[in-house]
Amino acid sequence: MNDTLRHIQEAPVIPVYYHDDIQQCIDILKKCYAGGIRVFEFVNRGQYALDNFKQLLAYKQEHMPDLKLGIGTIKTGQQAETFAKLGAEFIVSPIVKKKVAQVASQHNLLWIPGCMTPTEIAKAEELGAQLVKLFPGDTLGPKFLKAISPLFRDLKFMPTGGVDTTEESIRSWKEAGVFSVGLGSKLFTAPAVDESDQWLEGRCALLLKWAKA
Repeated sequence: MNDTLRHIQEAPVIPVYYHDDIQQCIDILKKCYAGGIRVFEFVNRGQYALDNFKQLLAYKQEHMPDLKLGIGTIKTGQQAETFAKLGAEFIVSPIVKKKVAQVASQHNLLWIPGCMTPTEIAKAEELGAQLVKLFPGDTLGPKFLKAISPLFRDLKFMPTGGVDTTEESIRSWKEAGVFSVGLGSKLFTAPAVDESDQWLEGRCALLLKWAKA
């Protein structure tokens, strides 16, 4: 099994995050790591994505060598090449793109393409994907995965964009057969009721507990 896949199997909750402020990015990474997160997707969605990824990677290498830091929202081969050369440890795409798959393969990186239909999943499989992102997860839902997974027995699946921070949500996706789950804004939204400063650490720990159950 690919080393990054093994990391995901052991810690199957992947935060998906971007912010312009590098200090906030580092703070979020630290809190997620303290909660047990060992795979983190920073996304290429803002004007400071490149610079912030460089700094986040440097911080990770010094303080969290056992964490896998990847880059998401990669839509072109050039973007994939740029971040691969910087040291990205896996590449996530919202789409299936042959050139991105090729770059990931050349750099021996796990490529996680986003798919919404069986045809897209089949194309991703042809291009060498081992883990497919079901996106948007809230549109597809666990029932979709249950229906199509028998057609793709050699693939692993990860919903993103439709996973909530509740045990019920995690359980429903787990029962459908997911390998891991990706969480964005719902993970980072502070609770309505005042809690301790460690709410994010606690939430990550709970999500990991449910995802591993």
